[in-house]
Amino acid sequence: MPSQNLKLVHEVIEPNEKSENPPLLIMLHGYGSNVKDLFSMAPMLNNKALVVSLRAPISLPWGGFAWYEIDFTQLGRGKMSNLAQAQSSLELLQKEIPGLHEYYGTNPQKTWLMGFSQGCILSYALSLSQPVRFSKVLALSGYILKELVPEKYAVEELRNLDFFVSHGIQDEVLPVEWARSSVEMLEKLNISHQFREYPMGHGVNPACFEDIRKWMKERHML
Repeated sequence: MPSQNLKLVHEVIEPNEKSENPPLLIMLHGYGSNVKDLFSMAPMLNNKALVVSLRAPISLPWGGFAWYEIDFTQLGRGKMSNLAQAQSSLELLQKEIPGLHEYYGTNPQKTWLMGFSQGCILSYALSLSQPVRFSKVLALSGYILKELVPEKYAVEELRNLDFFVSHGIQDEVLPVEWARSSVEMLEKLNISHQFREYPMGHGVNPACFEDIRKWMKERHML
């Protein structure tokens, strides 16, 4: 842990293109995973950005980590998420990110998010709750948990956001319909986004990863 002011264990890779205040790409892993998961992609995504993969704060008894606990007996019934823990993790991230910028000297005006599954849910929550603090968001195999986002928005603040949304049509963990509903919400809010579905389950296949890189290149993120 590089600083007492940073609470979450994390992995870091420097940008290939050196600059005084590089962008910051924050990776948030899924339920039961760890800091190494999304970070395996980092060497192919760090051309301009300093990449930080954060480890969720809750240690699970069978191994791995989570941003909040899930009641698997309630899957599909709308009560599976521990909302108090989810809110606590959201608040922790909102405090942690400015500390990352300060410690690593990254540009607070260029904060990018990449979240998978539960990390995707937190990425949606972070960016929609504080849209002026974020810009590019890669929302992979997740959905908008409405209890974590505002009921009303200042439309002008949302213009800063741009999403890449991906989901597997054979996802056995989080149904693709949940992602589609989230995209409908982005459309209603007139938030810039690109949505891609893939013949895969709960994951990121090669075609999805290539689309991620293409989307990032088009936005001068690579």
